[in-house]
Amino acid sequence: MPTVKATKKFVGVYYSESKQRKWKERPDKCYYVGFKEVKSGKLRWERCGWISEGWTPEAAQRRRHQLLEQDRAGEYKPKQERKTDQLTFGELMEKNYLPWAKENKKAYSSDFIRYHKWLKPRYAERTLNRITPFDLERLKKDMRDKDRSDATVKHVLCIVRQAFNKAIVWNLWKGDNPCKGVSFPKLDNARQRFLTHEEAEKILNALRERNPQIGGIATFSLYGGLRLGEVFNITWSNVDRTHDIIHVFDTKHGSRPIFITNPIREVLDEIKRGKPEDKIFETNQVDPVTWASKIFKEVADELNLNAGVSDRRERITFHTLRHTYASWAVGAGVPLYVVGKALGHKTTVMTQRYSHLAPESHRAAFEAVARVAAATTEEKAQSN
Repeated sequence: MPTVKATKKFVGVYYSESKQRKWKERPDKCYYVGFKEVKSGKLRWERCGWISEGWTPEAAQRRRHQLLEQDRAGEYKPKQERKTDQLTFGELMEKNYLPWAKENKKAYSSDFIRYHKWLKPRYAERTLNRITPFDLERLKKDMRDKDRSDATVKHVLCIVRQAFNKAIVWNLWKGDNPCKGVSFPKLDNARQRFLTHEEAEKILNALRERNPQIGGIATFSLYGGLRLGEVFNITWSNVDRTHDIIHVFDTKHGSRPIFITNPIREVLDEIKRGKPEDKIFETNQVDPVTWASKIFKEVADELNLNAGVSDRRERITFHTLRHTYASWAVGAGVPLYVVGKALGHKTTVMTQRYSHLAPESHRAAFEAVARVAAATTEEKAQSN
């Protein structure tokens, strides 16, 4: 607040003169009012406005009387809190949250789409204090009634939760986060279906015929255990042909190396090497992940790989390629811990879903213990 001077006739009314603004050939004045809160004894200042905007000392005094009445009734809120009460969800999302998400979140495009599809029509015009846990429960029910998956419902609720959390951190909102009173869906996304070697060869060939670039991307995912977004983020500087390693950075759970095997090597040999900062798989698509996923789905449907499958967790999608990599590795006897490291799993719990594919490894563990016990018993017998 600038330096202010007290008016001579009006108690609690102050003004400051502008060095730039003029009104009727004189410096423009801005009026302020000051008073002490009854309960806290804190001195509060409120800006009223400029003479050029129609403010007068008399109008400022009337405003001060209004604020004093609010304070005596216990209804007074500082100006910043009143501003937060007027903030709409649409303003929070479009002026603050989405610009922040664009700079800081890899899933920005998903947040943008889900906001405009599910949240903007319902809440854009509502102030934050008018969005309740009950409203979000209704949103959850409506989405389920429209056959949206629990994963989609959870993602939309997560956007609301994070937006409110950010509003609190940014001092845009002083209330509670309404998501605290909402039960989020618990997901069971574990996929059991993976491709046989024959199915994998069939779909890779079909993808290459449809779009050679998509065929190469799918090959990277299948033989590198890569997520689709990770494939699109690989640049030529990440590729070390001398040691046959691709360094994958900024992944979901950190960075990890991918070893170049023959299928991946053949794809690299077919692509003209670009500048170090160039992406291996350059595309003009605005949302390359959605574009590649759509083509993959169309090809899988054409090959009838999803015929008669009603459970979405059993449908063949692009992510099935990464799941297939893990399933083949475990089936070949690779330890779960090693597979988890290759996939970039944060915890071993995420890799346990593949444990049923290695029954022989489990049997070998039991048999090894039995052999040790038998050998110990035999040694004791011989020593006696």
